[in-house]
Amino acid sequence: MDIVQALHAFIGWGVPAGFLWLSGWAVLALIRNRDPHDRFWSLLGVLQAVIGVEFILGGILFLSSRRPDTDGPTWLHYIYGAAFPAVVLAVAHARARKAPAGPWLIFGLAAFVCAFSTIRALGTGYGWF
Repeated sequence: MDIVQALHAFIGWGVPAGFLWLSGWAVLALIRNRDPHDRFWSLLGVLQAVIGVEFILGGILFLSSRRPDTDGPTWLHYIYGAAFPAVVLAVAHARARKAPAGPWLIFGLAAFVCAFSTIRALGTGYGWF
């Protein structure tokens, strides 16, 4: 395993963990009936940037013919790992702008969906399913 693959794998484990953290933070804020701390938005920004880095690293691996070895279709890894989370986050941004109150709820739900999408990407990348 070279450095690009190792970095892609390492970050790949951190992305779903970060999204689960963010969604849990939203649930806690909902229970407490308070807006989350400003760091909630910082974490969201970091996760979006990290997904961009993952996309670039995955692109490097794809273009150098180092694709995931799976039993199913290889394209599922790309859909679950980058395309679907990007669409979910774009929709969350559009909806949150129109939300009169609590845009963090929209991003909490989006983070929950992205967490399980990226977990599925891990599974397809490692050939688990």
